[in-house]
Amino acid sequence: MTTSDVPLYLNRELSWLEFNQRVLDEAADPGVPLLERLKFLAITASNLDEFFMVRVGGLRLLIEEGSTKPDPSGLSPKRQLAAVQQRVHEMCACQEHLYLDELQPALAEGGVARADLSALDGEQWQYLSRVFDEEIGLIVTPAAVHDPENFPLVANLGLHVAVRLRPRVDDTKRRPRYAVVPLGGPLDRFVPLPSANGLLYVLLEDVVRTFAERLFPGERVAEAVVFRVTRNAGMSVDEDGAFDLLAEMEGVLDARTLSDCIRLEVEAAATKTTIQFLTRALGVQTEDVYATGAPVGLGDFMALSGCEANESLRYPGMPPQVPSSVDLSQSLFPQIAKQDILLCHPYESFEPVVRFLQEAAADPDVLAIKQVLYRTSSNSPIIEALREAANQGKYVTALVEVKARFDEARNIEWARRLEMDGVQVIYGVKGLKTHAKICMVVRREPRGIVRYLHFGTGNYNERTAKLYSDFSLFTCAEDWGADASAFFNAVAGYSTPQEFRRLAVAPIGLREKLVELIDAETERRRQGQKARIDAKMNALVDTEIIDALYRASQAGVKIRLNVRGICCLRPGVKGLSDNIEVVSIVDRFLEHARVMVFHHGGEERVFISSADWMPRNLRGRVELLVPVEDDACRRKLIGTLETYFRDNCKSRRLLPDGAYERVAKGRTPVRAQYALYEMATKEIMASRRQRKNVFEPHRSPSQGEPQP
Repeated sequence: MTTSDVPLYLNRELSWLEFNQRVLDEAADPGVPLLERLKFLAITASNLDEFFMVRVGGLRLLIEEGSTKPDPSGLSPKRQLAAVQQRVHEMCACQEHLYLDELQPALAEGGVARADLSALDGEQWQYLSRVFDEEIGLIVTPAAVHDPENFPLVANLGLHVAVRLRPRVDDTKRRPRYAVVPLGGPLDRFVPLPSANGLLYVLLEDVVRTFAERLFPGERVAEAVVFRVTRNAGMSVDEDGAFDLLAEMEGVLDARTLSDCIRLEVEAAATKTTIQFLTRALGVQTEDVYATGAPVGLGDFMALSGCEANESLRYPGMPPQVPSSVDLSQSLFPQIAKQDILLCHPYESFEPVVRFLQEAAADPDVLAIKQVLYRTSSNSPIIEALREAANQGKYVTALVEVKARFDEARNIEWARRLEMDGVQVIYGVKGLKTHAKICMVVRREPRGIVRYLHFGTGNYNERTAKLYSDFSLFTCAEDWGADASAFFNAVAGYSTPQEFRRLAVAPIGLREKLVELIDAETERRRQGQKARIDAKMNALVDTEIIDALYRASQAGVKIRLNVRGICCLRPGVKGLSDNIEVVSIVDRFLEHARVMVFHHGGEERVFISSADWMPRNLRGRVELLVPVEDDACRRKLIGTLETYFRDNCKSRRLLPDGAYERVAKGRTPVRAQYALYEMATKEIMASRRQRKNVFEPHRSPSQGEPQP
């Protein structure tokens, strides 16, 4: 393939769908434990939900506005939407086959079985009947539908049953009558049945379907069909006209419940009559209907993947390790003052990050805490630490990003709680999303005021830190502290951002810094020097950076990119990107870290970042690029990145046409996530052995320390 054959860039939407296919490939991998395969399948379904709400919703809005402007790959919104719909229909067919023909029967053999209602014994049938009469039937309420124009509001992504009743005897026109039964709420979708062997369950919708006539006394049910709608979530707040940002955001959340339906999922067994009724009532086109023989809403099966079952159905445990560089029995501040500390999550514990905030809240020498919060857990100990710090009289500033998509409601709630406790809350930056991961603790010490910092590539969420691959950096270096103070002054007040000593900040210079670093490698190579770029991120979309990488490749710079999701760069194109290799790893943990290494004449420049290489990150968000200069931390980052590039078990290589192929295993299999965990555990064991080999005599308190 040469530059004249194809556009310079791959389409963003189709590239994302290829990422979702890689996740689906994990669900199809017989080497993955069964419940983990079910989890991957559920993830692909949940991913598609968000993709439709945001990306397809956005394309719909562009088409409605009459836009014909092509994207960088040359496709207009209409052509993109058509290509997306075709690809998603193919993907849904794969999901259906995988669930019905592989996972469901294999799980039944493993002791997690979906019951065949026609095969229930008398005791099980009586139990199910009792559950319906005493619980389900008392909770659900059918809503009559007299005509499609007066269809009830159905919740976005909510599961519903459309019930078609037989015409009344006195109805000479024999008109079909419908009712809609919303499911969900307090009802578990997976209804357990008495069983002597493993878990036997039925789906909630099957129970409602079976006993539907009990909801309509005196009526006969002709058909009961499960369906689900996806609504456009592409609307956003008008910050220029927003007097009260929280109220505006709550308005956006309300608007999402009323927005247009852009996808209808329905059971494949539904009659043509009912499907036509639903499409007319919901205002969707034929191409927006996704019929499936598998259960509608496979994302719900994430809950089932966590059921009690034989441990052989899951990955073996990998409890996070506390590295030898951290002693949780001692104060963290002197440990950070002694040396920078780098943590590689989830192999190394997130607990030091939580303890950092908790200790800061309780320490009488701490004067102030400043932190950016993008996404947190539902019962966040970090939020509680900030509240406690404020109650202790410390000066606490929290920049809470209330525009974090799909976490808006939770962040609004946290913001209000923090304000009630006396925390100074900043609701993000006008016109931007604040996505930086930074916390600064200001502490009074004998040597003066010291700023202790935490920078991360992931969110302050102790739960996802056990599932996401990320980095944490602790430091109290003066330049980093000065930049952190300038950063918080800029985002929290009206000060004009000053030139930073070490950090690069989006949207005022991060992209330019990256292009500068890439161009520097290009120039070195043109001068005959060795040049290399290794980088890891979640997405690569920005055309300015892609063009810089193309220039570097043409100059002979060797470039290795580990891009988990979307990648619009075409690697391996003759004369354009011959020297660029792009791989993607999908494994048990979600690859989330952003790290990059530039050869820089043999004195590698190493960075971690909160930003992916996307226009939205580099122009529409507040992000940080953080240099890592401590030798031990740099070596650890470089070694970790090298491990990722050595992966030949879960790594897939991007081809010039946008497809992916598995990397050949070779003689020595390397699975990066397991190799990194093994390194973390070996480091701990080696440290413990070393401590055992040190003779430490017991002394009485009066003896004190030995003299040199």
